[in-house]
Amino acid sequence: MRKNPVTAGPEPAKCPTCHGSGEVSRAVRVGRKRRTVGQQTGLCLNCLGSGEAPTD
Repeated sequence: MRKNPVTAGPEPAKCPTCHGSGEVSRAVRVGRKRRTVGQQTGLCLNCLGSGEAPTD
């Protein structure tokens, strides 16, 4: 089955925060001096993991 290019529409814009991946990285800190030990990925709160730019 072929897709009709007229009805397909333009591709949605990528989220500026996560660059379209739906995930963002945060530094993990431990101890009293808040030493950085690594990175942890989580859901992008700007696009809620869809990777598309919000339409606000």
